[in-house]
Amino acid sequence: MQQIRHCVPRQALVLLVVSLVLSRVDYGNATLASVPAYAISRLQSALNAAARLVFSLPKYDSVTLLLEELHWVKMEQQIEYKLAVLVYRWLHGIAPPYLANVFRRVANLGTWRRLCSASTPALVVPPSRLSTVGDRAFLVAAARVWNSLLDFVTASTLLCTHVRPCSSGT
Repeated sequence: MQQIRHCVPRQALVLLVVSLVLSRVDYGNATLASVPAYAISRLQSALNAAARLVFSLPKYDSVTLLLEELHWVKMEQQIEYKLAVLVYRWLHGIAPPYLANVFRRVANLGTWRRLCSASTPALVVPPSRLSTVGDRAFLVAAARVWNSLLDFVTASTLLCTHVRPCSSGT
């Protein structure tokens, strides 16, 4: 793509990068919850290289402002976004069937285990024995991400499906 970047308008280049590069980076990244930082940094470097390609910048230039201008978020935030969307869809009955009985709400626990959080949409975070593998389990990671969201976000009744963390920059 570097050979054609000077001949193609920036918007077309953004669309090419989103469709060819970011779709691969974005595919299945919800399974990357709580992976070691070195694994996330490799994906982040691919995202950074794509931003540099769009703006025709050298390899070592900062990309923070470029990512903001393109409306792209960092990989860790993309992973959390995907997990939160899956939980939101589960709570509203629009999740895939294989998620039907995965999560449990704190409000559905017996009265002896409920606290003030029983009136919120908080989820039960199952205990995990190993922080390296157990915290990476979808159930644990998704419940932790959902419980860490602000109340007005979890109380929302509208899911904007057209908004994605890696939008085309428009």
